[in-house]
Amino acid sequence: MKSILWPIIGLLCIPIVGFSQESSTTIPKRIYTTNLVKGESPKIDGILDDASWDSVMWASDFIENRPDENTPPSEQTQFKIMYDAKFLYVAIRAFDKDPDKIVRRLSRRDGFDGDWVEINIDSYHDKRTGFSFTVTAAGVKGDEFISSNGNNWDGSWNPIWYTKTNVDSEGWTAEMKIPFSQLRFGKSAEQIWGLQVQRRFFRKEERSTWQRIPLDAPGWVSEFGELHGLKNIEPQRQLEIQPYVVTQYDTYPEENGNPFRDGDDFTLNGGIDGKIGVTNDLTLDFTINPDFGQVEADPAAIALDGFQIFFREQRPFFVENKNIFDYEFANGQDNVFYSRRIGRNPQGFPNLASGEFVDQPQNSTILGAAKFSGKTKNGWSIGVLESVTGKEFAEIDANGARRKELVEPLTNYFVGRLQKDFNERNTFIGGIFTATNRRLEDNLNFLHRAAYTGGLDFRHNWKDRTYYVEGNIVASHIEGSKEAITATQNSLTHLFQRVDAGHVNVDPNRTSLTGTGGRMEFGKAGSGTWRYDAGMIWRSPELELNDIGFLRQADEVRQYANIRYQTTKSVGNFRRISGRFSQFSTYDFEGNFNRIQYEINGNLRFLNNWWIDFGAAHKPRIFINTFLRGGPRWRYSQENFGYAFFGTDERKKLRTSWGMVYSKAKQDNFTFIEVSGDVTYQPTDAMRISISPQYNYNPNKTQYVTQADNNGTTRYILGDIDNQTLSASIRFNYTINPNLSIQYYGQPFVSIGRYKDFKYVTNSIADDLNDRFYQYQPNEISYDAASDSYMIEENADGNVNYSIGNPDFAFVQFRSNLVLRWEYIPGSELFLVWSQGTTGFGNTRDHLLRSLDNQILGQQPENIFLMKFTYRFVL
Repeated sequence: MKSILWPIIGLLCIPIVGFSQESSTTIPKRIYTTNLVKGESPKIDGILDDASWDSVMWASDFIENRPDENTPPSEQTQFKIMYDAKFLYVAIRAFDKDPDKIVRRLSRRDGFDGDWVEINIDSYHDKRTGFSFTVTAAGVKGDEFISSNGNNWDGSWNPIWYTKTNVDSEGWTAEMKIPFSQLRFGKSAEQIWGLQVQRRFFRKEERSTWQRIPLDAPGWVSEFGELHGLKNIEPQRQLEIQPYVVTQYDTYPEENGNPFRDGDDFTLNGGIDGKIGVTNDLTLDFTINPDFGQVEADPAAIALDGFQIFFREQRPFFVENKNIFDYEFANGQDNVFYSRRIGRNPQGFPNLASGEFVDQPQNSTILGAAKFSGKTKNGWSIGVLESVTGKEFAEIDANGARRKELVEPLTNYFVGRLQKDFNERNTFIGGIFTATNRRLEDNLNFLHRAAYTGGLDFRHNWKDRTYYVEGNIVASHIEGSKEAITATQNSLTHLFQRVDAGHVNVDPNRTSLTGTGGRMEFGKAGSGTWRYDAGMIWRSPELELNDIGFLRQADEVRQYANIRYQTTKSVGNFRRISGRFSQFSTYDFEGNFNRIQYEINGNLRFLNNWWIDFGAAHKPRIFINTFLRGGPRWRYSQENFGYAFFGTDERKKLRTSWGMVYSKAKQDNFTFIEVSGDVTYQPTDAMRISISPQYNYNPNKTQYVTQADNNGTTRYILGDIDNQTLSASIRFNYTINPNLSIQYYGQPFVSIGRYKDFKYVTNSIADDLNDRFYQYQPNEISYDAASDSYMIEENADGNVNYSIGNPDFAFVQFRSNLVLRWEYIPGSELFLVWSQGTTGFGNTRDHLLRSLDNQILGQQPENIFLMKFTYRFVL
């Protein structure tokens, strides 16, 4: 491990004074003082003619934030705020000398297109979190929960509030009515909240704000002005109950003889979602038998490296307020909590005899789930999630005789998250605990009986949040049968069986594993044009999170450093220029130096709002412990890659972006080429059409295929692969009004891989590519069509030593969703959904487009017709 320490220490000791220490300017906090509504509350119609608005003063003098920070905006904006016992009222006047040019594009909720205004409220006054309410000139409303001092905006938060807009001769106006029950605040005689009002002037792509926030500020929420005058408002304890009813009709190709695939199915289902305000700070969300039928399908993907694929969460119950439970302890997608584990595909599969058919459940049923979350006025952030998934049985039919086999046990999932702010909100310390407990029965002993994870994290800011140090640590413990723990040791995440590893080995008698991981980082987050950070990440070989978290690979120590530059004013023909240099290196816990990479990238945004992204990297050292799936470390040849993307003005009705990634390894070890783009056309304010094609070409001389036994010697088989992938995401949106819309999503996907020139590994870490393997000669390998396998005769003596299955593949898939959504009253919705899908395996000798034609256009698809009705009771 000593070989790891010196580069880590060197890069962590970057002197803070080493980069352009511009002194930050202290911006005075603006204060708006509100007042009680006098007389009758205003009618929310977008017209500011109610007498009650005379009880408060206008606030104005907005300042430009982008592109030219701290300059007068093209058009001024002003606002008023008042309140009564239950609501906060906001009036906004957006002046515009040319009202006919105001852009009023329609979209679904949270579609921020066209001119808009928004109010951000830090009602906790913790200078890290806030609530954002936005309305466009077309009346489309958006709402987001802000966290991490503006680094995360969660659009899944959907409170009930009211707004209207109106265009007149002076520009346009907006009125908002926000229930106190939708906000979180402490109980005090007089409240002081953080406040920001922002406007987007669409024609010039200009942002202006009430409280000036310099572009080099270390955050967003921490820089807000203040709202005073809220006196004796009572916390509102909300109670919302939302029952739903779903009818679903499925059609699919009939399979002769299979009683479970007779061509169609019909189901009727129901459940309840609810929200209870335990206090005004803390909320209990619960769901009983949730339905996710209107959720967009996951994109198609193939992983030739064998690792699990990360899919983003799209289910409403788990998406809402997900930031509270988030615990990214390392880099990439590694997280202590990955909600897609709850309701996962059953992990068991029944043993079938010849002639038997099976009805295998697609997902585990979530019997119920509850979230208790919020933040107190004393700075405590609390999140507790509890969920139970039921037993899942596969039903097997054998000539009319039926039996069931358990494929997923009754499972309880628990997540607890806690954080505390102090030091005038400049510091927080937090922790997380997760537990997964399964009631194992029958043939499911290959699963973990229990899995526990605990973690501690912190962040400290100083010098007006310009500098920071943060870190976390995670510890995991899993329990199970000898079979389950042995399988974990042998899994791709761990690979204790690796033949050249001296620090790990498989112990078949173990019934538990305990591991650790974590991250330490310091950096400069604000003030001036330079930013930098450096840190270290580790994951011990025994760390295991995948029962309720996401962990791609254990047994790694990573050091990293980044330096970033960004302009804060327009320069010449550019609105903004930014660039970054980054470096990282990795080791395993045996001290092997596995990887080092240097990368530069930049972004240019022109005055006409066109943009260019570009970058390049050099990888002089690439060793991969997992490549041979338990075999020795594998060396890839030195690699260089680069990319470039450009895009047109995103405000235009016809807009596009295109780019290319190109990577090449020394001695033609491998090549990677990706071309992707997007074309969007908006013929009217209500309609938008887009297509995003992508093509990958990835030939590789040393693609892993399989392992074979040759008289007690393990052969690690590689092949020369020609891999091509073509896909396209197609979207159509038509918005009749902000509450009624039609959306279509479709994605054809085809990936073909053809192998040749098979070989086996001889010296996996040789400098020269050709010294790493021996390629079979024509008289040593032959193809057997009957078994679709390759027969290997290493000595060409007529005796087959071993065989390998034909690894060629042609995977074709099409998925689509057509959704009509009608929010007929605030918080209550009707969904009409048509989902369609086709999955097939084409001819590997066909080209990509022919495979699409044969397997998508030429096959009967599976269809799902669904109607979901919800009604939200607010009590």
